[in-house]
Amino acid sequence: MSSKQLAGKVAFVTGGSRGIGAAVARRLARDGASVALTYVNGEGQARAVVDEIEAGGGRAVAIKADGRNAQALEKAVDQAMAAFGRLDILVNSAGIWRAAPIDTLSLADFDESMEVNLRAPFVASKAAARYMQDGGRIISIGSNLAERVMDPGLSAYATSKAALIGLTKALARDLGARGITANIVHPGSTDTDMNPADGPHAEHQRQKMATPRFGEADEIAGMVAWLASSEGRFVTGASLTIDGGANA
Repeated sequence: MSSKQLAGKVAFVTGGSRGIGAAVARRLARDGASVALTYVNGEGQARAVVDEIEAGGGRAVAIKADGRNAQALEKAVDQAMAAFGRLDILVNSAGIWRAAPIDTLSLADFDESMEVNLRAPFVASKAAARYMQDGGRIISIGSNLAERVMDPGLSAYATSKAALIGLTKALARDLGARGITANIVHPGSTDTDMNPADGPHAEHQRQKMATPRFGEADEIAGMVAWLASSEGRFVTGASLTIDGGANA
């Protein structure tokens, strides 16, 4: 695919300062999109992503916005519009991991999981849809654990990501008449600072895969970029799993 297949487009990426979100921001910029990315605490990391994009000739801006704060997230979408004048692509990448058996999982951890992993994508999608051009794209980062829970202690995380599938399908129906697609990408174990390939639980995860290695954030970003491109225009309401066959 052309390296500038997204020329003239504007993308808004939540959680774009690190991990999969940062890889997505860099990839969309490399494909020609201007990128607004959000962060919560990692200002330096967010600035580094912006600097890298700008060094490559792209345009980017980092916006501090906590997904647990609906008004802050809505304002961030407004700021992206003010910076670039349009909005074509939303990537809901920000997420948190809270794991504990059901008898010890706190209600606060459950609620926070829903706030960040489900409510924030709803808020961002609603805000972005007001501005989004016809033919736009909404892409959420889910988890292969939404479809197959392979270990105990995942009730909050798996529930939040499974519910995100339902939201994605509903968005596809709500926005399809405008040619706006909505899809969800389900990564498996991916080498990030949240779940490093050399971490204490890595070998346990590799044993579950058909291809026994961790994914790379750039590989997830590649699938997101395809969905954002013209080649993905007829895919909507879909769940696309990229997990090395862990769910096979």
